Amino acid sequence: MKFIHLSDLHLGKRLNEFSLIEDQEFVLQEIYSIISEEKPDFVIIAGDVYDKPVPSAEAVKLFDGFLTRVSERTEHIFVISGNHDSAERIAFGSHIMEKSGIHMSPVYDGNIVPTVLTDSYGEFNVYMLPFIKPVTVRRFFPDTAVESYTDAVNAAVDAMNADFDKRNIIITHQFVTGALKSDSEEISVGGTDNVDSSAFDGFDYVALGHIHSPQNVGSSRIRYCGTPLKYSFSEASQEKSVTVAEIREKGTLDIRTVPIMPRRDMRVLRGEFEYIASSECSSAGDRTDYIHAVLTDEEEIPEAMGRLRSVYPNIMSLEYDNRRTRSDHSVMAAAEAENKRPIELFEEFYSMSNGGEMSEQQHEYIQALIEKIWEGEE
Repeated sequence: MKFIHLSDLHLGKRLNEFSLIEDQEFVLQEIYSIISEEKPDFVIIAGDVYDKPVPSAEAVKLFDGFLTRVSERTEHIFVISGNHDSAERIAFGSHIMEKSGIHMSPVYDGNIVPTVLTDSYGEFNVYMLPFIKPVTVRRFFPDTAVESYTDAVNAAVDAMNADFDKRNIIITHQFVTGALKSDSEEISVGGTDNVDSSAFDGFDYVALGHIHSPQNVGSSRIRYCGTPLKYSFSEASQEKSVTVAEIREKGTLDIRTVPIMPRRDMRVLRGEFEYIASSECSSAGDRTDYIHAVLTDEEEIPEAMGRLRSVYPNIMSLEYDNRRTRSDHSVMAAAEAENKRPIELFEEFYSMSNGGEMSEQQHEYIQALIEKIWEGEE
């Protein structure tokens, strides 16, 4: 079985008030061309089809057209809902589309039935597990302790009763521990939404969505394909691609990537204002690219953003990096706080307020309270 792994299209996304719909339309055409050339047995879209639970009409129309075209080039398309999607909207019409080989994940109900494909090597099972939280799973398994995201995925996978003597892949949308993040993902503070990779033991391929950087996690069989477009300037140096995978007999897996060229790139320009605004700098790339400018001038430049926009019409943001900004300890403290777990932040607050450390009982109480809050419970 040869398949193409996509995820995190985020159709309808706006970045710094710029609509990316034209860029997304362009990159979907690029992906369609790759699919037409590769001729896969099926295509996977591992969640976050849209950027919002209630997508714009433009985004829905764009995805509808893409699905229609791709369905003419491959026998099966598998689509699951991600944390940005409405599971109900993704599931709508799934029974009708199933007849055309378009498999949309249903709203999770504790029961996942695989789609069984066959080739010369025998049966090939495809499991679709949409984005889930512990609170989502807990109601279906009242006799199972489901406290963490790992518990939730373990419960969902165990209920599949997969026959691992056969070839099986799972499509899911979670944050697997160890994955490298970008600035554009929505990840819970402190890693409370981590899923241990052991939850997917036995599967021949784990097609992941959620993390925007293309990467394997632990082994090549557990893979994020990444976004087709750059959705933050932290991704500026990345090369976006389509993942092409092939599984023949049990135990074989070949993976390669096909680069995607965007309509506009996303670049970070750094230097003094006069250099960035000069023809020397602007001629080094496409002026219509999305730009984040980092000015190293010691004095602020009057109307810098407006003046740079006359050179780079799609400049999105601007910041200064100089002695003043580097000495701004409050910014540094905020950055450090973002990387700390909630319990660590509360421990520091308690210590400053009370002049001592929390007791073990207090620590356990606060930790339990944090977990409840992150699950959205009362």
